Amino acid sequence: MILRITIFVVTVFLEVSCQTKQEETTMADRQQSGNPYYSRTDTSVLTIPNSAWKKVLPAGVYAVAREKDTERAFTGKYWDFEGLGTYYCAVCGNKLFRSDAKFASTCGWPSFFEAVRQGAVVYEPDGSYGMNRIEVLCGRCGSHLGHLFDDGPLPTGKRYCMNSIVLGFAPDDTTHQNRQ
Repeated sequence: MILRITIFVVTVFLEVSCQTKQEETTMADRQQSGNPYYSRTDTSVLTIPNSAWKKVLPAGVYAVAREKDTERAFTGKYWDFEGLGTYYCAVCGNKLFRSDAKFASTCGWPSFFEAVRQGAVVYEPDGSYGMNRIEVLCGRCGSHLGHLFDDGPLPTGKRYCMNSIVLGFAPDDTTHQNRQ
């Protein structure tokens, strides 16, 4: 009898925990409620015109993401942030980086040594301002995130220098250490 009660309690706890995690993900998507293209689960490539993005994105996010602007160094919310979790594209919700790939850089922007998975980001040559750089774009929506440099730490030697304003952050679930 005690074993049955224990199994029942554990089963109910696990069901509630899973439902809570699913509700948290849904709530995160709803935080972007004015943006019908935002999803942390959909990985399909978006081909949305800038006129549509301009209607759903805050002006600062639009300027960096769609017009390739850059936020000032040392002003973004994540440049020296040390939370454990996952960074997402603030435009479309695409999973981009893990906090364990973030490192302290003196450049003034959040820096990572690798993306979370192949295809999370894409690259384009950038010759703007008389420099030869590699632009980093969201692999789902094509939004400008920042630039890639070859002066990062091991194991990759890369520095993904990103604009905070085009990143969203979700802390790890400390109960289950779920890395999705």
